[in-house]
Amino acid sequence: MTTATMNLPVLSGGDSLDRYVQQVHAIPMLSQEEELSLANRFHTENDLDAAGKLVLSHLRVVVSIARGYAGYGLPQADLIQEGNIGLMKAVKRFEPSRGVRLFSFAVHWIRAEIHEYILRNWRLVRVATTKAQRKLFFNLRSMKKGMAALTHKEAAQIAADLGVKPEEVLEMETRMRGQDVALMADDGDEDGYAPIDWLADEDNEPTAVLQRRATDRLQGAGLEDALATLDDRSRRIVEARWLADDSGATLHELADEFGVSAERIRQIEVKALQKMKVALACAEC
Repeated sequence: MTTATMNLPVLSGGDSLDRYVQQVHAIPMLSQEEELSLANRFHTENDLDAAGKLVLSHLRVVVSIARGYAGYGLPQADLIQEGNIGLMKAVKRFEPSRGVRLFSFAVHWIRAEIHEYILRNWRLVRVATTKAQRKLFFNLRSMKKGMAALTHKEAAQIAADLGVKPEEVLEMETRMRGQDVALMADDGDEDGYAPIDWLADEDNEPTAVLQRRATDRLQGAGLEDALATLDDRSRRIVEARWLADDSGATLHELADEFGVSAERIRQIEVKALQKMKVALACAEC
């Protein structure tokens, strides 16, 4: 399935980005019954028109997720384009018989494509040539406590954990700082939108959807099987960091829980995610 099989809104940056956002938010979300019907048509009849409707109705999800990566300094249009590729991959692999909504399943694929794009293109990855600097690049955000800028004491602690200088931590934070996407849009922003806008559908109240999010993610095609390949400690770390309803546990919080260093938690996390990636890849074969 490619963009040639459907009429996607045009996205090329600049003023057209605003028009694109308006276009994708004008596309109505599907009810659960409509989504199920389209997914079955695609998988049983290879109906590309049905696949296209599934993609179009979830383009707004990609926009919201891409906004969360504004701090990396890459063009928002490019992030959205990469996320759209992830969305199309998700639609191709989506199995409606599992009883999971496409939104929950697609989030993983959208983020994965955006992450790969950042790794290939972000300027700081090229600048950060040493192992310690790369470790700082990938872990700084998760090690920060709260939204406020780091204090010198906090920077010194992170520097000690990652084996870099406090000055490097503060410099990296300054260069990475960007806006985070709130769950709720500002009350005064008539054109504002946020994830809460599409977490609900006609058949579910927002609170019920939020309560099921963690369960939905664990039931997503192959994800439960991938988690089952991990030992108890690795699974706990992955679920706490990536599958929690809130913002997820920090490395330091998990380090306190298991009585090890934050760096050790990071190593376990990386190894666990690599193992899950292999398991997911095998499931697709």
